[in-house]
Amino acid sequence: MERPSKETKMKKLNVALIFGGKSGEHEVSIVSAMSIYKALDKNKYDVQLVGIDKTGRWLLPKEIKGLVEAQNPRLIKLNEIKNSVCLLPFDAKEQLLPLSESGQTVTNASQHVDVFFPVLHGTYGEDGTIQGLLELANAPFVGSSVLGSAVGMDKDVAKRLLRDSGIPVVPFLCFKKFEFLKDAENILQKSENEFSYPYFVKPANMGSSVGVSKVKNKQDALKCFQLAFEYDTKVIVEQAIDGREIECSVLGNNFPQASVLGEVIPQAEFYDYKAKYIDADGAILKIPAEDIPDEIRLKIKNIAIHSFQVLELMGMARVDFFLDKKTHAIYVNEVNTIPGFTSISQYPKLWEASGLPYTKLLDRLIELALERHQDKNALKTTFEA
Repeated sequence: MERPSKETKMKKLNVALIFGGKSGEHEVSIVSAMSIYKALDKNKYDVQLVGIDKTGRWLLPKEIKGLVEAQNPRLIKLNEIKNSVCLLPFDAKEQLLPLSESGQTVTNASQHVDVFFPVLHGTYGEDGTIQGLLELANAPFVGSSVLGSAVGMDKDVAKRLLRDSGIPVVPFLCFKKFEFLKDAENILQKSENEFSYPYFVKPANMGSSVGVSKVKNKQDALKCFQLAFEYDTKVIVEQAIDGREIECSVLGNNFPQASVLGEVIPQAEFYDYKAKYIDADGAILKIPAEDIPDEIRLKIKNIAIHSFQVLELMGMARVDFFLDKKTHAIYVNEVNTIPGFTSISQYPKLWEASGLPYTKLLDRLIELALERHQDKNALKTTFEA
């Protein structure tokens, strides 16, 4: 029998890793992307880095040479790169088209991409916008589709959907920026009437604890709201829960699975940006979480999967919970559709503890992206009466 050629055996997928973006989580995205880049099996994939700068330009950095302050998670950024690129929204074979310095397309240098891997935390990346662009380009991509991404990103909408599905969420209020500008005192008073101190104020469409404040008294409230409104036109106010912070990673499409549970024990006021991405000692991460009764553990995992399905998610998500220290009441805090992938991030660590190493996890995410794309392309686009 003829043996397969080396070319057949070694055929690689072309993966475009998209990161950066016009977001307050730009720097976190770069750190996550570099971690994924290092972990992707180069025997299986040819990886193209696609960095989006804070003006929205798509650039092609050459690994670490394309970065400034690469070792500093707070200051890391894309270098000044001239080789920009655009996405072809009409060609399913060659989706990346380089641009000249004058902005003209270089038509003989387009690059085929088999699957896109967005690692864009926050706005213009985790909120359905990039997913819509990739859908228009008929390009397979890792993670949730437009609907799931948009819903998962908006804490107000997500919490209302979860609550109406019978999933317990932390009590909350939502306010718009125009309401705040019109009558800030009224909003501060409503929050104080509804919640006891302390309570949290958060931008509705941000992650990584960007713009989040813990309000301890009325004197602090105004500046906390002002900070949150710097990052979004809508904020949510939540009662602080005296609970353990439990996290569960979910993986899959139609038949999602839940990882072991992990616990975050912040060493500061709460699990803030610094503790998540910069300071390895900013929080104690216990994987698996300890001293949780089996029935509670199973219930949390089932709620994580249910939340994933209610919000129409695909591929991956990390579901964050509060577990009341006294009553063992369970609350879903939020759902992250593109969770952090840095060296100290919970999502990959939880799967590693569940028996799925980082590199294999990335393989599975790419497989899920291709499976979903195949299912969607099997749908009819012509109605036959």
